[in-house]
Amino acid sequence: MKLTKLGHACWRLEKDGSTVVIDPGSFSGEGLLDGADAVLITHEHFDHVDEKLLKGAPAGLEIWTCQAVADQLGDIPAKVQVVRNTDAFSTAGFDVKVIGEWHAVNLPGVDPIQNVGFLVDEEVFYPGDALTVPGVDVPTLLVPTTGPWVKLAETVQYLRDVRPGRAYSTHDGLANDIGLMLIDNFLGMEADSQKADIRRIPVGESVELS
Repeated sequence: MKLTKLGHACWRLEKDGSTVVIDPGSFSGEGLLDGADAVLITHEHFDHVDEKLLKGAPAGLEIWTCQAVADQLGDIPAKVQVVRNTDAFSTAGFDVKVIGEWHAVNLPGVDPIQNVGFLVDEEVFYPGDALTVPGVDVPTLLVPTTGPWVKLAETVQYLRDVRPGRAYSTHDGLANDIGLMLIDNFLGMEADSQKADIRRIPVGESVELS
């Protein structure tokens, strides 16, 4: 399986000629749906879902997401399917399990919105804007590192709770060069501590997952 960082919180998974894109939001650049057979969307924030982009997607595209995003997209040509915590489904040759229900708290006194995480092929877990501990072995974790709802100390604790075989920074498009340096330093220290491949993949670069 090939894993590519498209930008900010958006990733592409490719296997056997099929492609799944996760969270194609408005901070992640152009061409996010190029070659996509299916799309997974964790929640409704615009840095994870570009409504205009998806409304222009072809009818053959499958979109899997929570109810709040489905309501936001309305009646579009692509096939939108609602999933919830503990659901399992197959799309474009990938097997997916849904883990998690709620976005992390952004502001005190504001109720969290829906947020579903996706475990793809028992290999890659993407929690969305949450620090959901999946309760299963996670070979590859896409770990959030910046945002109004998370700090790096929590990111490190999350890595220690999940203990993935490898982990790559996501939700990092808000950071400037200084912030990216801090992310790299924190992840590097944790990589040394856990003896695991824990780091930030630059936008446009890929890794091959066994």
